[in-house]
Amino acid sequence: MTAALAISGCSSDSDTKADGGKPTMTVSGAFMPEPVNDAMAGAFMVIKNDSKTADKLTGVTSPLSDDLQIHETKNQKMQQVASMDVPANGELNLERGGNHVMFMGLKNKPKVGDKVTVELRFEKADPVKVELDVKERTYNAQNSNAH
Repeated sequence: MTAALAISGCSSDSDTKADGGKPTMTVSGAFMPEPVNDAMAGAFMVIKNDSKTADKLTGVTSPLSDDLQIHETKNQKMQQVASMDVPANGELNLERGGNHVMFMGLKNKPKVGDKVTVELRFEKADPVKVELDVKERTYNAQNSNAH
């Protein structure tokens, strides 16, 4: 207990909150295009970090699949990564053609209008539960003002 108090007392983070300066994440625009089959699906959203502490998205879980992966797109190629940075006072955009979450091996195939629950896990922040709206396959949040 004394070691924990000593470590927290040495923090140089000026963002002192009751939660010990942990980053707080909020999510907007979360959606999943209706999957073509039950082999895979993508999820897209904006993760906003309103704190002065940078963090990392380190994992995603969902009842829809036992295998969720964080993917980055570089040179038009998708590749799995262990984590993605969520900058202090910044955003991580998970969008079509870019960084995103992949569901591999769906337990069922959601339809337009359904909701899919995911839990985002971070290196420092508490987990965040998110409801993904299942949208038409052609839906793109960047081209839509509707929600």
